[in-house]
Amino acid sequence: MDSFIKINADDKVAVCLKPIEKGMVLDVAGTSVTALEDIPSGHKIALCDIAEGETVIKYGESIGVAKEQIKRGAWIHTHNVKTGLGDLLEYSYEPVDAVINGWAPASSLGKKTFKGFLRENGKVGVRNEVWIIPTVGCVNNIASKLATMASGLKKGTVDEVVAFPHPYGCSQMGDDQENTRTILSDLINHPNAGAVLVLGLGCENSNIDVLKPYIGKQPEGRVKYIVAQEHDDEITVAIDALKELIDYAAGFERSEVSVDKLVVGLKCGGSDGFSGITANPLVGRFSDMLIGNGGTTILTEVPEMFGAETLLMNRCEDRELFDKTVDLINDFKNYFTSHNQTIYENPSPGNKKGGISTLEDKSLGCTQKSGTSIVKGVLSYGSQVETAGLNLLSAPGNDLVAATALAASGAQIVLFTTGRGTPFASPVPTVKISSNTALANKKSGWIDFNAGVAVEGTALDDLGLKLYDYVMKVAEGELVCAEKAGFHDMAIFKQGVTL
Repeated sequence: MDSFIKINADDKVAVCLKPIEKGMVLDVAGTSVTALEDIPSGHKIALCDIAEGETVIKYGESIGVAKEQIKRGAWIHTHNVKTGLGDLLEYSYEPVDAVINGWAPASSLGKKTFKGFLRENGKVGVRNEVWIIPTVGCVNNIASKLATMASGLKKGTVDEVVAFPHPYGCSQMGDDQENTRTILSDLINHPNAGAVLVLGLGCENSNIDVLKPYIGKQPEGRVKYIVAQEHDDEITVAIDALKELIDYAAGFERSEVSVDKLVVGLKCGGSDGFSGITANPLVGRFSDMLIGNGGTTILTEVPEMFGAETLLMNRCEDRELFDKTVDLINDFKNYFTSHNQTIYENPSPGNKKGGISTLEDKSLGCTQKSGTSIVKGVLSYGSQVETAGLNLLSAPGNDLVAATALAASGAQIVLFTTGRGTPFASPVPTVKISSNTALANKKSGWIDFNAGVAVEGTALDDLGLKLYDYVMKVAEGELVCAEKAGFHDMAIFKQGVTL
């Protein structure tokens, strides 16, 4: 493995792929650069002198401005570079060649079909689970107990009985309550759920009668409703209902379906200096492949688009989508300022330790998960994906909230890139992709796919094909690490007061 990588010919920095010791001499395209200090792996070294106030270039784009004079060979990080971003910005639509001339997808690559569970509404599940959805946090413990009790009742093609506890459903107001109702109904309608038990308390704001219009009409036998306050023994009643739901779900079998039925969410967390070199561009290749075969991907984490948003805006198919993307960005900035918070309170401590210095640095790496595809849709929080291709979704960067939002919008699988590692799950299979081999080796119980080999001699295009094949196996039932551990998480975006 090389000691460093210069990502773009115009870059003023290189990323150290190994720890660099003071005095080490690097040959950068025939130019000698001597390290002036020890520089950790994943961090940046200056390839030229950079004046105070001058932009620092990585990925061929600005990742901030120098806070002081930086000498060639110096370590570039938070101590000498700061964000160059402002608050609300004015944007102009400048479509790239891919939009103007038409994007050419890699349609000849990868499988065109997979075996999934075709539902009555035409959607396809990659799992055949029975879900228990509480309407309110007050019945969380009952829901979890029921899932444990019902696990021994599984039969046929039923994969698992899963409860999704959450702390909401009551003492909320306005849009905040609306978020809860929307996300719960989205999950109840998710194709990975062969059948669903909706468990209510009875006195909550988002009670079952209130939720039913959001949930909509269901196939006979797919959803059952229980209001705990209406029964002497809600456990016995619920177990009887779960037996019937398991029987219903067991009637589904996997069948061959087109990959144009597959929707995959794109998310990152605990990023490091390798994320924008290995894992995120790898996921971008996967995204282009899936879209080329008629499938759909969804990119979210709006605050981690700040600084790279124009790259997405100019890939919008038309001006209407461009305007929606501008609103997507500015609405989130206004959300921060309305709560008297700093817009650019990013990157996280873990990001910084891994080598990411500014939000631009993070965002330019983060948005690579979208590949090169044209933006075909822009989704509000909780809305369902309707247009095949690349979609942008309004949700925060928080891992659990964003991954749940992806599932709620229709993703049957989430790809999650990470340089630091995390064990969390989401309502759908969540594939953990490590940005570096050290993490993959250390946390083999967390990591499903290692992108670190991309700087160890494996071409990203070849690795992209391997990732595509792996995701198809997951779609056909291969369990990811979080599923093997029995982890299932969900979190709703809290935006309002609590009564």
